[in-house]
Amino acid sequence: MPVRIRLSRGGAKKRPYYRIVVADSRRARDVKFIDQIGTYNPMLPKDSADRVKMDLDKAKEWILKGAQPSDRVSIFLSNLGVIEKTAITEKTKKHLPKKKAQERLAAAKEKEEAAKAAAEESKAEEAEAKPAEDAQPAEESKAEEAEAKKE
Repeated sequence: MPVRIRLSRGGAKKRPYYRIVVADSRRARDVKFIDQIGTYNPMLPKDSADRVKMDLDKAKEWILKGAQPSDRVSIFLSNLGVIEKTAITEKTKKHLPKKKAQERLAAAKEKEEAAKAAAEESKAEEAEAKPAEDAQPAEESKAEEAEAKKE
């Protein structure tokens, strides 16, 4: 009989509460199980000690008997130091855009970069023109000050 250590859901709608159980893998999620070894309450804060409660002795015993933990339970067990942390599998590239879409994205990025460069150039030209304009009022203000001193 293939045995799994997995979560069995309980609790109300939108208020999940899970029991960590040892069950036959061919059975449905929330039906008959062999042994309950802990609880998991995802509604509690992540740093709370009551979020995951597990009888580690029972977990080790069932793993030695050949029970395979589910992905989520294996994360719990690795955090508690019972088993080694599982390796992260390599992700597929199916979610990435296809070749033509990537070309369109690259063309759009080039257009954006060209627009940014043009905007920077226009700002630089305006900045060069402003000091020349600023110099004239400064000269006028000096002339006004000189006239004020003469009077």
